[in-house]
Amino acid sequence: MRIGFIGLGIMGSRQAANLVRAGHELRVFNRTRETAEAWASEHKAEVADSPRAAAEGADAVITMVVDGAQVSSMLLGEDGEDGAVAGAPAGTLFIDCSTIAPADARRLGETLGEQGHGFVDAPVTGSAPKAEDGTLTIMAGGSPEDAERAMPLLEAMGKLIVHCGDVGQGQAVKVISNSVSAINCAAIAQALVVGRSAGVDLESLVEVMGAGSANSTMLELKARPMLDRDFSPLFKLEHMLKDVGLCLDEARSAGAPFLFAALARELYGAGVGRGLGEQDFAAVLEVIEDLGGAKV
Repeated sequence: MRIGFIGLGIMGSRQAANLVRAGHELRVFNRTRETAEAWASEHKAEVADSPRAAAEGADAVITMVVDGAQVSSMLLGEDGEDGAVAGAPAGTLFIDCSTIAPADARRLGETLGEQGHGFVDAPVTGSAPKAEDGTLTIMAGGSPEDAERAMPLLEAMGKLIVHCGDVGQGQAVKVISNSVSAINCAAIAQALVVGRSAGVDLESLVEVMGAGSANSTMLELKARPMLDRDFSPLFKLEHMLKDVGLCLDEARSAGAPFLFAALARELYGAGVGRGLGEQDFAAVLEVIEDLGGAKV
């Protein structure tokens, strides 16, 4: 398929590479052109001068950017002329792999549908390593017909593809799931700080938690970086804060409390305030160390 791909950050660059490996033809756009040119040179793709140019002649357009405002800007444009929709052929399938508010996804789906296009919200989870090897979990929201059209592309980027329902439901599932990850990561950091304060051997603590019911993907991914104080970003703390905030907005609209997510938002928000936003979200450890008065 001919694909316009917009957004070549930590995740998008790896997802786009898997699409090329699957045999698809890509024309890419990134706000920093040098990044797009370097990626395109390595992967034998074409660089577009604008989102509109990326969509010209495309069968599908995939966005992987930071938030709803950026998705809207890339697709619809600031003036209605430079967005991808302006260059897309009739009946183009748009797939958004960013994590945005479910309500924003529904609005975009409605706008694109009115112009004769298909839309699937398809946020991903798994961080950079799974984006690299094409084993992401992808939560898709959209009509059965659009989800079926998107499936070959999603399968090139992910291992588990779950059709969650109508447009917006992929985003709702994603932000709830990510909030649980954020809570879990913060709980691991608290356990390590308590362990340090109690004089516990932290290597033993992590080994025992990993062997029992306290084990989790977050423990496997974040305990070692916390012990080593290696917060190289696989998923930025500021992005996790955004996702938890989106989840709490959805929870409030639904009239359902999510108390632990609210606490996590406070911790990650404090992390951004301490200048940790660009680091991996495991850096929430530093906030909890300050609260607990002990350094891991």
